[in-house]
Amino acid sequence: MDSRMVFVLLWMLLLSTSTGIKLDGNGYVDVVIAISSNVPQDNRLIDKIKEMVTEGSLYLYHALDEKVYFKEATILVPPQWNGTNFTKAKTESFGKVQRIIIDNANPSYGFEPYTNQYGECGAEGEYIHFTPEYLLNDTLTELYGSRGKIFVHEWAHLRWGVFDECNGEKPFYHSNGGIEATRCSKNIKVEFYEVTAGGSLQQCSIDPQTSLPTKGCMFFLDRNQITNSSIMFLPSLNAVTTFCHENEHNYEAPNMQNKKCEKATWTVIFEDSVDKDALRSLKPLQSPPPPPSFKVVQRKQRVVCLILDVSGSMAGSRILQQQQAATHFLRNIIENQARVGIVQFSTEASTLSRLTTISSDTTRENLIKLLPKVAGGWTNMCLGLSQGLQILQEDNGDALGDEIIFLTDGQATDNIAVCVPSAIQSGAIIHTLAFSNSAARELTEMANKTGGQFLSPNDKTTSNQLMDAFASLTLSTGDYIKEPLESVGARTSDWFNGTVSVDQTVGNKTSFVIIYETSFPSVYIQSPSGSVYTQTNMSHDVSQKTVTLKIPGTAEHGDWKYSIQAKILQALTLTVTSQATQADVPPIIVKTHMNQQFSDGTKPMIVFAEVSQSYRPVINAEVWATLESETGSIHILQLLDNGAGADAFQNDGIYSRYFTKMVNGRSSLKVRVKNQDGQTKFAALYVPGCVLNDEPRVAGHRSLSLYTGESFMVKLSGQAPSNFPPNRITDLSAEIQEDTVLLNWTAPGEDLDQGTAKSYEIRWSFDLKMLRFNFSNGHEVNTTAVSPQKAGSVEQHSFNLNITIQNGTTLFFAVQSEDKQKAKSETSNIAQASKILPGPKPQGISNPGMNLTVLVISLCVVTVVLCFIVVVVVCAVKRRKRSAKSDMALIITNEGQNNLYA
Repeated sequence: MDSRMVFVLLWMLLLSTSTGIKLDGNGYVDVVIAISSNVPQDNRLIDKIKEMVTEGSLYLYHALDEKVYFKEATILVPPQWNGTNFTKAKTESFGKVQRIIIDNANPSYGFEPYTNQYGECGAEGEYIHFTPEYLLNDTLTELYGSRGKIFVHEWAHLRWGVFDECNGEKPFYHSNGGIEATRCSKNIKVEFYEVTAGGSLQQCSIDPQTSLPTKGCMFFLDRNQITNSSIMFLPSLNAVTTFCHENEHNYEAPNMQNKKCEKATWTVIFEDSVDKDALRSLKPLQSPPPPPSFKVVQRKQRVVCLILDVSGSMAGSRILQQQQAATHFLRNIIENQARVGIVQFSTEASTLSRLTTISSDTTRENLIKLLPKVAGGWTNMCLGLSQGLQILQEDNGDALGDEIIFLTDGQATDNIAVCVPSAIQSGAIIHTLAFSNSAARELTEMANKTGGQFLSPNDKTTSNQLMDAFASLTLSTGDYIKEPLESVGARTSDWFNGTVSVDQTVGNKTSFVIIYETSFPSVYIQSPSGSVYTQTNMSHDVSQKTVTLKIPGTAEHGDWKYSIQAKILQALTLTVTSQATQADVPPIIVKTHMNQQFSDGTKPMIVFAEVSQSYRPVINAEVWATLESETGSIHILQLLDNGAGADAFQNDGIYSRYFTKMVNGRSSLKVRVKNQDGQTKFAALYVPGCVLNDEPRVAGHRSLSLYTGESFMVKLSGQAPSNFPPNRITDLSAEIQEDTVLLNWTAPGEDLDQGTAKSYEIRWSFDLKMLRFNFSNGHEVNTTAVSPQKAGSVEQHSFNLNITIQNGTTLFFAVQSEDKQKAKSETSNIAQASKILPGPKPQGISNPGMNLTVLVISLCVVTVVLCFIVVVVVCAVKRRKRSAKSDMALIITNEGQNNLYA
């Protein structure tokens, strides 16, 4: 059994985690499109991006009743690109403020755009991913439709949290005794055919098990039909110009939009999205909008000024922790060729180092020697800010896009509100770190408004939070940076032992940093091959109370064991970092995310951990979250990737769980991931029309790396968090066998997805809408023999409805759960099942009068090479191509062969 573990440490202040995109009147501004440093220079990409956004702006304007458009967009190009017309980036960076990225895909993914969505219906997505191939290859517009339309399709996923209205896994379903294609709206006319090996069309065959068309059956559209919806189903159809409205929404279609939202996309946009209030109040524009304005910016050399608090309240362990963390930043984190300055402040402010280029280890050590070691005096924050901004202006006369790392104990002697506006207007990115949980609110304001992070690490001697905070302050360009492997602490008078796994993607510049509180401990570090490193191989800084081991060359891959012996009771911490072995081989990483921007305890928080390698999900891992409050209370959750409860999609490499046990004050979160009995794998991937001939592969020894996020505080509106009901069931499925109904779902909990619910209420109806809007009016199923299982368990139950189910009948089912306090869950997704007895010619398959000259189709299968045709009818652009369970193309050719898109 592989029990190798590392953990992810995240602090969260739920203040500003939005995309940065906002509406200025009727126009969207602060739209940042970032090109990864992995992408070779091709200035045509800039032109193609402008064309896409410009076309999309007019399409968006017509799609939402002429209310909104794209007003301003910024294109961030990589630092290595050459050009004279690139202006200096301000707060834009690849990993921070943007949500639209241009990056190379894993070859297995193909070139298709997709949107990464973590959350529930109406929640903003994480990012849109376009590939250079998609933007530069104009022939692809014949397959997908115009890039502007696809951009709006993906924008709807990202901004408004809607989902696709097709379903590649269930392209057909039974309705009123016939067969329908999964689509929205039903007004779109389709015909069903199979394509033979010779390229001719024939009637679809019927699967005797499902009474639905076989996998080779496709549906075709009349190109000349007049229908204007829906963008989330088929943006490539010329007539489609808007989203599906409530009066035309196809509630029966077994698609992701119905599963997650059970309402029309238009309704979600105007009632549930982040823009709902603005969209309802905005007046339509009197005339078509102007084209968007564009800026092309570039972030070159990183310029950072450390502004360090040395006031009296920083004396003792705090000034030492500041010195240790800043040393770690200068020695192991800040990039080569970056420029760094150091300022200290208390009653006065002074410069310890002007901007210095990091050109060698000697430069790093010289800066470390200048770090302050003595504390005393007042806390005049404005003096420190002013001095730091002056340092940043030395290189080119301004601080635009430069960074400030501002560390303080949190409480100002002077009036910091006076100088914050000018600091924000300077254009610098300001990261603020405060030891106090009562830090001046201006510290959070500066970070939020400049694209920086606000972090509130605790100052316990067993905590590595300040070290990890400094390590998290990076500006990604899309390349693969240093990977923290471990960060752990303990108070002991005995042995402090553990294991750190180094997989094959990392190993360069690996370092072990041990910090002790009082007395120099004995340290032993053993490599996977058995070599033992002792103090003689390590550097010891007595003044900083640190012991450092730098592994020469590339560290051995496998398990590294550490044993640290404290001869007296004291605090010990260990931090291990490493870099990618090869620049072009991405490490397995984890990204953490919280769903809320503020919490008063009335709504649950959701913990997310995304485990991936270059966008490819890692599945079947064991992921555990430990949440510890500043008062010492600990709550442990297993995060799940099961597509139930808080988890949006199964097997997408995003592990999620509700967090309900909130307490007042500051808290920290640790996420540990391990290879579950050797079962952790990279997900197999779907592409349009087929599954890639690519079996899931076993991941390496280590399943992820360390990620540090933003801090959070919880301020409960009452004495304790609300009593939460069981979570909504989102994966209910139904099947009819003779007169027996089989129902399956994932068990909810007593409190959302934790514990065990008290009971279930199951109802059915012949009318989907009645069940959806009036659940209590449905026919009740006798559930006295059903006892809910623990949250996350698979529920499988069969029932007789005391009626004779006639051939051709479709029934609809829904479930509610109840807890011990009689709090009821929301109604589940509506599951449908039909009783269809095989016949000589099932209804819905004949296609009278179909004129094949107006069919809209493209089918290009490598092994068959059928390319007759005009426009592809794909499932728009799949919402989550990265998921092993993601939607496939609308045109299905599931014969197991590879196709052109691979």
